[in-house]
Amino acid sequence: AWGNVLRATWERGWSFIKRAGTVILASTIVLWFLQGFGFTDGQFGMVEDNNTSLLASIGGAVSFIFAPLGFGFWQATVGTVTGLIAKENVVSTLAVLFGFAGEVSENGDEIWAQIPAYFTPLAAYSFMIFNLLCAPCFAAMGAIKREMNNGKWTAAAIGYMCLLAYCTSLVVYQIGGLITGEVAFNFFTVVAAAILALAVWLLVRPNKYENVNEVSVDTRKLIRSKS
Repeated sequence: AWGNVLRATWERGWSFIKRAGTVILASTIVLWFLQGFGFTDGQFGMVEDNNTSLLASIGGAVSFIFAPLGFGFWQATVGTVTGLIAKENVVSTLAVLFGFAGEVSENGDEIWAQIPAYFTPLAAYSFMIFNLLCAPCFAAMGAIKREMNNGKWTAAAIGYMCLLAYCTSLVVYQIGGLITGEVAFNFFTVVAAAILALAVWLLVRPNKYENVNEVSVDTRKLIRSKS
């Protein structure tokens, strides 16, 4: 019925507006502040160069986490974090941090010329893989929390997606870089090879439930629970 459609549309639309006006807006304001302020000559205040901002200091402190994936610099780290707010924020964040003040198109054509200065083709591919596979935006995280109705399971689901994204990007960059000569053999190459071997094993291992067509119930547990 049209009434049900309109009611459901209003409820979901209003739910998004509330999230956009609270969590997403608050996160954006915090990022604006961190990018615009920092310490210069020992004095705290507004900065013109975002490389001296608080955002650069925080992003630089944790950027080592993404170094094995090929994008261990603070701009990419900050872009990845803002992608957790909304995935489309990744392109706009990089545009701002690369010094482009205008409006960025959906394809990000305005900043393509600056991308090679920060990303190799393989590192850019790894960056895209991580951001596409990691945890979705805040709105989707809220939906996961609502559907699971359990904070621990929600955290486990988000953690699993981030871990999967990290492992996939690690394999792509380390193994791909070893083949192309971009990456020298190192500890993370061994880790990537182990992850790849595990993934192959999980795909080809025999299914021990292949010939099991019925559900088995342990009646002893049922009896104990009743007693």
